[in-house]
Amino acid sequence: MSHVYRSYTPVHTILAEQESHYYINNNKVLSFSFILSLILAVHSTNMKVVCQRIPCASETLQLKLTLGGGQSFRWKEIKDGKWRGVFLNKVWTLWNDKEFLYYEVESGTPNPSKSSKRIKSSTLPGDSQLNDEDLLQSYLRLDVPLQKFYSEWSKSDPLFEKVSNDFLGVRLLNQDVVENIFSFICSSNNNIIRISSMVEKLCLFYGNEIATVDGIKYYSFPKVTALADPSVESKLRSAGFGYRAKFIQQSAEKIVELGEEAWLTNLQKLPYIDAKKELMKLAGIGAKVADCICLMSLNHLEAIPVDTHVFQIAQRYMPHLKKCKTVTDKVYNEIGEYFRSLYGVYAGWAHTILFCADLRKFQDVPTNKEHTIESIKETKKAAAMKRKNAPTKTAVKKAKRK
Repeated sequence: MSHVYRSYTPVHTILAEQESHYYINNNKVLSFSFILSLILAVHSTNMKVVCQRIPCASETLQLKLTLGGGQSFRWKEIKDGKWRGVFLNKVWTLWNDKEFLYYEVESGTPNPSKSSKRIKSSTLPGDSQLNDEDLLQSYLRLDVPLQKFYSEWSKSDPLFEKVSNDFLGVRLLNQDVVENIFSFICSSNNNIIRISSMVEKLCLFYGNEIATVDGIKYYSFPKVTALADPSVESKLRSAGFGYRAKFIQQSAEKIVELGEEAWLTNLQKLPYIDAKKELMKLAGIGAKVADCICLMSLNHLEAIPVDTHVFQIAQRYMPHLKKCKTVTDKVYNEIGEYFRSLYGVYAGWAHTILFCADLRKFQDVPTNKEHTIESIKETKKAAAMKRKNAPTKTAVKKAKRK
C-alpha cells in the first residue's frame, strides 16, 4: 500500500464553502454536478503534485542500474538519485531511500483532437481502473522476490555470486511492446545516449504532449499508424537516424499490414520461439533485437539477447567460444541455451545483471550500500578525490626512471 507523502487541500472542504455561497446568499439552485465540475476546474490550476511512497527495501531496487542500464531510453537522472521518465502516457519522478520508493506522477490533460485508440498490453496493464501504484508495481515488477532469485542464481553460478553483491536491485522493466519495438530498432550499432536522443525525437515529432514539468515538455510515444506514414523516413533521415529511419517506417507499415492491434495482441500470447520469429518479420529486427523485445515487453524472461558484451561474458563460461571470431546463428543459440540451463526460466533477468556488471559506466555505482541520494553524493565525492590525488602520467614516468 502506498502512503501520501505530501497532499493538498481536499476538494470536499472547498465544496462545503462553495455550497453556502451558491445556495443561501444568492438563493439560487444550481446542480451539484455543475458546482463540483467548476470547483475541480479552478482547484486543478493550483493543485500540487502528490508525492507518494511504496514500501521497498533499497537492496531490492537500484534505480540507476534499472532505469539507466539500456532497457528503456526515456529516463534521465535529474538530480543525484532522482529519476524522471515517461511510461503509459504519464510523467514519473522516482527516488528511494533505505525503506521506501517515492514517486510523483503528472499526466496532464489529453488533447481530444489528437487522441486515438490505444493498443493495450497484456504484460503491462494500462486500464484506467488501475491506480498509479499498481502501474508502477507492474512496470518495475516489484512483485518478483528478487532476493530469492539472487540467492538461487548465486548457488548455480560462482561468477554471479562474485558480482551480485555489488549489483543488487537490478530489476527488469515491464515495458509497452510498441515503444520497445521501435526503441530497439534505434539501438542498432548505437549507444545509449544516441538511442535516447532518437527516441525522444520520435516522441517530439509524432507523439502527443503529456505535461510540462520544471519547464520541460514531455510527450507520449507515437502510435504505430503515425510512424507508418510514408513521409516518416525522410524526416527521420534529416534528423540523423540514418538507415534506421527506413526500418522504423517499414516496420510500422508492416505492423499495420499484419493487423496492428490484433497482431500485437496475438504477439503477446505466443510462446517464446514463435514470438521471436514473428518479430523478425519486421525490418531492422534480427535475433538480438527480437530477444530484447521478448525479454522486456513480452514477458519471456528466459530470452538472452546476445551482443558483443554478452558474447565476451559467455566466453568466460564457455572457453571454446574464444576460437569463434563472429557470433553465428549456431553460437548465438548455444549461448542462449547454456544460460537458460544455468539460470532457469528467469535466465534473461540474471543475465541482465551480468550485463550491468560488465558495463564500465556502472563500476562506481554504490549498489552494495544504501541506495540513497546521500550515499550517491558521497561516492561521487570520493571518486573525484581519487582522481584528484591520482599521480599524473609525468609523475609515473619519473617514478619508473628512478
